Amino acid sequence: MILTDFEYVRPSTLGEATALLAAPGSRVLAGGQSLLVDLKTGEGTASRLVDLRGVTALRGIRRTDGGGLRIGALTTLAELVADPAVRAHAPALAEAARANGDPQVRNLGTVGGNLAATERPTDLPPAVLAAGATLHVGRHRGQGTVRADDYARDGLPEGSVITAIELPAPAPGERSAFEKTADRASRYPVCAVAVRVTRDTTRPDDGLTGLRIAVTGATARVTRLTGVERLLAGRAPDTEEVLAAFRAQPEEFFTPGRGTSAEYLRHLAGVLTARALSRATAI
Repeated sequence: MILTDFEYVRPSTLGEATALLAAPGSRVLAGGQSLLVDLKTGEGTASRLVDLRGVTALRGIRRTDGGGLRIGALTTLAELVADPAVRAHAPALAEAARANGDPQVRNLGTVGGNLAATERPTDLPPAVLAAGATLHVGRHRGQGTVRADDYARDGLPEGSVITAIELPAPAPGERSAFEKTADRASRYPVCAVAVRVTRDTTRPDDGLTGLRIAVTGATARVTRLTGVERLLAGRAPDTEEVLAAFRAQPEEFFTPGRGTSAEYLRHLAGVLTARALSRATAI
């Protein structure tokens, strides 16, 4: 039983949707995997649910003119997992989608909903941040874009709705990977890490370039680990070198909770990063 009363509307265009969402108390309904649960438990409230599933312009995966990928916000997690272009272009994103919940959740959960649920750790944000993606957003009076780094730092602009994500064309030799330790009850990440790396095989040390590392669950919000990136850049690090780079980060950077300490989460994030880097550079 849902504990709050609300108006339900189902627009057919993005313009209708953003106009409806401009009203105070309006919430986006896409897959509903988080929102409906929160309404049932009383953790969330809404005076109006704006169901985006009738806005067909928000669906689909396509190549961009620049060789990247544009993924509509209503694309389901199951569609991400199954799409060969996503698996080839952004393996970490496909792996993050596969790690999310169970088949029922993946069949209903959407890209936009997963990214918009900033009140809890979810799987796609670190993969999107590591990829250096761009988020396309719609507002009542127009559309715009938000860089993944800005999304991680500031969240989404007030009154906006995610319409798509755009992944840049991969550089030669670019690879990515995702690793996660999940909460056994909720399946949300205790810690999840995504890496994107380019390996320069022409260099004598076979070092890493273009390194991006993003984490969620272990930190207050999805975060890019630029300090770790600087320590590991240009090298081909083994597990102990990765863990040493994490030990050099301030313990306060990590957020304890549910029986976990900051020290444990820092170590766990390092272990998952080492695994992800090992898989990404072994391909």
